[in-house]
Amino acid sequence: MERKNNWLSAGFGKKLNRLHAWNAWVTLALALTGIVLSIGWIRGDLGALRVALKQGHIWLGVFSILLLALYVPLLPKHLGQLRKRSKAGQQGNLAGVLVFTAGWIVSGVILWQFRSLPPVWSNTALFVHDAFTWVGVPYLLYHSVTRSRWVKKRSAERPASATSPPARAAEAARPQADAPQPILRADTGAIFRDETRDAGGAGAQPSAWSDSLGRRMTRGAFLKLGAAAALAVVIGPSFVRWARGNLFGGGGLEEAVRADANRMLPAPVPLAESSPPIGGGAKGDFRIYTVTEIPAFSSDNWAFSVSGMVDKPLRFTWEELQQVERLVQVSDFHCVTGWSVNSVTWEGIRLSELLRQAEVRPGAGFVKFISGDGVYTDCLSLEQARMDEVLVALLMDGKPIPQKLGGPVRLIVPSMYAYKSVKWLQSIELIRDEHIGYWEVRGYDKDAWVPASRLKKGV
Repeated sequence: MERKNNWLSAGFGKKLNRLHAWNAWVTLALALTGIVLSIGWIRGDLGALRVALKQGHIWLGVFSILLLALYVPLLPKHLGQLRKRSKAGQQGNLAGVLVFTAGWIVSGVILWQFRSLPPVWSNTALFVHDAFTWVGVPYLLYHSVTRSRWVKKRSAERPASATSPPARAAEAARPQADAPQPILRADTGAIFRDETRDAGGAGAQPSAWSDSLGRRMTRGAFLKLGAAAALAVVIGPSFVRWARGNLFGGGGLEEAVRADANRMLPAPVPLAESSPPIGGGAKGDFRIYTVTEIPAFSSDNWAFSVSGMVDKPLRFTWEELQQVERLVQVSDFHCVTGWSVNSVTWEGIRLSELLRQAEVRPGAGFVKFISGDGVYTDCLSLEQARMDEVLVALLMDGKPIPQKLGGPVRLIVPSMYAYKSVKWLQSIELIRDEHIGYWEVRGYDKDAWVPASRLKKGV
């Protein structure tokens, strides 16, 4: 109650200062947590902390909404003050901060409520959230550095000749004859100051105004330029990679195929529907996430198995797995973090066909999937595993699935978020009781249905 009264009784200036300080700290915390959450290669190291970090990021965003709500009543008076002082630069800065804040809030709320919205909403919101972060965070950092007291103090410093009263008096008392004399350049007819005398010739004295201007430009502009250059060096390469993938099309599949470290021979021959892909090719780029170092495999020692509560356990070499009847399907691929890759043409074996060949025993209720990385696992109910769309995929868009995208074999469950589509799949086990998968243990929902699929399947 006391804090509330303090806020209500505080003057306009104090309220602005408090909101400015709080917003700066909240924005910094949002930027740091957001950056950590976006780094794919540390997802496994964070473990359950990642889920807590994500919740913290969300609640920081909610707090930023509260700060904006407190500022809105003050906005008209604040703008009026800036107009009276003719501070166009500060007006522009305020407009920029409000645009960034509003963009982050709206896109953040959509990403927060992604399970209640169509995937296209979360895809758009993620792009906006990322774009505003790439532009907004460097801008706010630059603004914070260049508006800091230290930079302002250095920018305002002047040499003694420009600021000392005795120096000014001596300058005024100097005989006119001592002043540098203008000369006429015969070749141009232009009048110039005597550069030789200014540079230290006989009787020359340094110009107070030019020395002051030079020092001010050196300290103020140089510090600002240095801050901009430092941000460009640190952030620039990552921004270029993001822009290439999200604005210009990163060619993710082609690059992943070229860099593939798997040595699986012979390569599977695609069916006619895969080459060229009947889906027209994947639309969008995969973001590479992993909870371990990305493994590489060789057909020399690779094997695939179906075991557990079955009457006929199955075991395939790479060549033998290619002999099992395959089919082609086109489906969208949705990640729980908000991005999607649409119209991917997958080629593989129906999981239901493998379960049929293995002859599942009565009493088996769930199917456990084990990744070749030796760490990642997940689970589907037997009913879910028998859906026609669930594939053990060997090719995507007519090419072998590359190492970075989960090859040589990965599970594809289009109706669910991608953490159910286990990468580097090597083992399937029929079990009686439900297995809690890698991310579910760490806080993810066991219910992984994509909203449109949930409605379609009536669940």
